Amino acid sequence: MRIGWIGTGVMGRSMCGHLLAAGYAVTVFNRTKASAQHLIEKNAAWADSPAEVAERTDVVFSIVGYPADVEEIYLGPKGVFAAFRPGCTAVDMTTSSPSLARRLAEEGQACGVGVLDAPVSGGDIGARNATLSIMVGGEPETFKQVRPLLDRLGKTVVLQGPAGSGQHTKLVNQILITGTMVSLCEALLYAKSAGLDPRVVLQSVSGGAAASWSLQNMYPRILDGNLEPGFYVEHFIKDMGLALAEAERLKLSLPGLALAKQLYESVLANGGARKGTQALILALEALNGIKPTPPAA
Repeated sequence: MRIGWIGTGVMGRSMCGHLLAAGYAVTVFNRTKASAQHLIEKNAAWADSPAEVAERTDVVFSIVGYPADVEEIYLGPKGVFAAFRPGCTAVDMTTSSPSLARRLAEEGQACGVGVLDAPVSGGDIGARNATLSIMVGGEPETFKQVRPLLDRLGKTVVLQGPAGSGQHTKLVNQILITGTMVSLCEALLYAKSAGLDPRVVLQSVSGGAAASWSLQNMYPRILDGNLEPGFYVEHFIKDMGLALAEAERLKLSLPGLALAKQLYESVLANGGARKGTQALILALEALNGIKPTPPAA
């Protein structure tokens, strides 16, 4: 099986690397070739466009930034569908809109191509360790065909339902994370202000009912002053916007999500677009007049 990979950013490069390490022939494309160079050095072939990736492969994976990027790489004049053959498969792992996922599935069906929406959760750590949670929407037969490849990338791989279901599930995931991150940062500020040692506090709270992935992985990064991305602030804001748009369509009011988005937009407005989601601490520190945690030596 020949694999195509589009998008070699913070997560995509590690995910593609697992398929290369498993011995698959992989062809890669990224808007910036330099970002894919380390994969090329590991024997990945380079393509000059998404269409060229599709010409050479049987299954194309993509993980890019925004729904507009997804639309371009699949439906653009040099996109995947311009060159894909009947019987091939596309797996979009970008967090995108459910409606676009359904549109891609319909376009694929019209030309005999299987399409899955398969966004992921777990950040840079999950991508490096192949422990991602992968939430899939699409036809069961298509899912069955690519399941062995998905199992190379994640620990939890679940077919949620028809096209768009993976994206809906990822938005549920992001709603959960927004609340967790706000609580985590507020709790950290409270611990410091109360004169507690935040690292000692972590020993107690990480083993109780407050335990979470974010607490275990993001809390220590904040303490170290490490705001480098496992997942970009600007992409998280995009996800929250998608969730709020879907909530409006479903006639739901989600005030906690709306508040979290406003706080993250404050981080964005102050130059934090390419910082990690843990940079939310900057907005809450500023709100309270607290000096930011310096980076660890």
